[in-house]
Amino acid sequence: MAKKITIDPITRIEGHLKIEVEIENGKVKNAWSSGTMARGFEAMLTGKDPRDASYITSRFCGVCYSVHQMASARALDAAFGAEVPWGGTLIRNLVMGAEYIYDHLIHFYQLSALDYIDIMAIAEYKGNDKELLAVKDKILSLVKSNDTYPLTPRYEPDEFCVNDPELVIMAVKHYIDALKMNAKARNMGAIWGGRTPHYQNIVVGGVTSYPDVNQVARFRTMLDEQAKFVNEVYIPDVLLFGTGPLWKLAEMGVGGGHYNYLSYGAFEKEPNGKELVFPAGVIVGMNPAEIKIDKFDPDKITESVKYGWYKNNKPVHPYNGEQVFDLDKKGAYSFIKAPRYNGKPMEVGPLARMLVAKNPDIIGLVKKGAKPGAVARHAARAIETKLVVDACYHWLDQLLIEMTKPGFKIHDTNHWNPPEAGMGAGFYEAPRGALGHWIKIKNKKIENYQAVVPSTWNASPRCENEIRGQYEESLIGVPVPDPDNPINVVRVIRSFDPCLACAIHIIDPQTNEIKKFIIE
Repeated sequence: MAKKITIDPITRIEGHLKIEVEIENGKVKNAWSSGTMARGFEAMLTGKDPRDASYITSRFCGVCYSVHQMASARALDAAFGAEVPWGGTLIRNLVMGAEYIYDHLIHFYQLSALDYIDIMAIAEYKGNDKELLAVKDKILSLVKSNDTYPLTPRYEPDEFCVNDPELVIMAVKHYIDALKMNAKARNMGAIWGGRTPHYQNIVVGGVTSYPDVNQVARFRTMLDEQAKFVNEVYIPDVLLFGTGPLWKLAEMGVGGGHYNYLSYGAFEKEPNGKELVFPAGVIVGMNPAEIKIDKFDPDKITESVKYGWYKNNKPVHPYNGEQVFDLDKKGAYSFIKAPRYNGKPMEVGPLARMLVAKNPDIIGLVKKGAKPGAVARHAARAIETKLVVDACYHWLDQLLIEMTKPGFKIHDTNHWNPPEAGMGAGFYEAPRGALGHWIKIKNKKIENYQAVVPSTWNASPRCENEIRGQYEESLIGVPVPDPDNPINVVRVIRSFDPCLACAIHIIDPQTNEIKKFIIE
């Protein structure tokens, strides 16, 4: 007998998303992903000075503001014909590097780890480590006073939850340590960005303020601390849990999806921009035995609104996108449009980037038996955090060299004023995945502006061809032995790092019973 379940919201912090899943014989049979809030920023930009776009689009999000500012600036660079000097690119890279370190740590420790541990196991800790005993006393005192937020409410631990007291209490301590590292990573970004949130330094043509050696030294000192945490805590934690207690989940490939992956590419290693830390590419229907990478073609991107609360229209390229709402549209179930690449849904994010890059560490895990899915996404996220940390050292060294050269530049001042007309696309890799901004300029004003964000790719509804979006497909077959405790559904969706507050519905078609799980 099939049932449907509702979870509302599914994320711990960010945004608004509703997902319905139908369960039969203990597994998800069908799923629907629905964004329940409209984003009106693009409409608000029409008629504005194009140079305002990078500041306004930064307000898309209070978490990943910097990547929207960056993608917008790159769209303006293209439309204005600006060429960012190597000094400006280096500073942009360092700002975004700090964003990656912050974002990946908070996703693993604060937004996901609690789905994999039975936190109350710390009550059984028998060791004598003073720091861990302090953690135990703190958590137990919170439980006694009935004040356990943000560690609860939680789903009931299942067979995949880690309940070894030594491992759980260590994970909770690292949860607390990661909060301190998050704050320091934000300070790193502010050195170059001017302040946080919503940086002021990234504009069309480059950046606005020259660096000095003291800034370089401060950034390097804080980077040393982040590198130590990433190498000695974060990566060992992911390896310990992923290849140990959670290996069975990794082998099962829970949360796989369509096995289509897209990366726009990001982080220039050299001034010519040809070599990137994260290369661009496309994988369609991945065969783990022989991964084939196709060249990314931006003209193959379209957005369908068949199941969106928008006026009916055929799929169009983002340059021609529009936001005309139809709130009474029959059959619609989301404010999220359905982006497709050459007609196919794509997964974007760390796993897509590492597969497109054919990273030897992630390929090694696949060869050992780990299938692409929820656990593999956590592994990919940790691997690329180390890549970004190492790249930051390279960029700091490069910046010091550039600063000593005569005529050192950080901005293309010849292309500051808006053109009479122009078009430009800005592609970037946000921590969550491929991010694109498109702008059309007419009479020196914005004629049209569209953004396709990572969670739009991953959280899209069905399209013209009735093909499920990536969240929807990744839930098919996920084990849900107890409809009252759909913890595996939560794990899969959170492994993408959704920038939405989510709701998942599971409904019994026989009784029409709707179960709702409210996470406050």
